Amino acid sequence: MPSTERHLADLVSVGPAMLRDFELLGIRSVAQLARQNPEKLYERLCLRTGEPVDICCLDVFSAAVAQARNPRLPSEQRNWWNWSRKRKARDARK
Repeated sequence: MPSTERHLADLVSVGPAMLRDFELLGIRSVAQLARQNPEKLYERLCLRTGEPVDICCLDVFSAAVAQARNPRLPSEQRNWWNWSRKRKARDARK
C-alpha cells in the first residue's frame, strides 16, 4: 500500500537550501511545519544564523506553511512568489 505521508521535500518552493533551514530550526515533518507561524520561523532563522536572511525566505516559509496546513491548496498559492506579491502589497499599505 503506498504511503500518503507528505514530506517537507514534497512541498512546492522547498528546495535543498530550505530543507537545511528547516533542519536548523528543528522542523522535521509537514505536521510540525503546519503548526508554525511563517514570520516567527523567519525571525528564528535570522537569530539562528546571526545575520539578516533574504526576505524571500519569509515568502517560502509562507508558501510551505500554507501547503502543510492545506494539502489541497491551489497550485498558484504553492509558489513563493505568490506570497512575495502579498507581502509587498501588505507592506505598501503600511
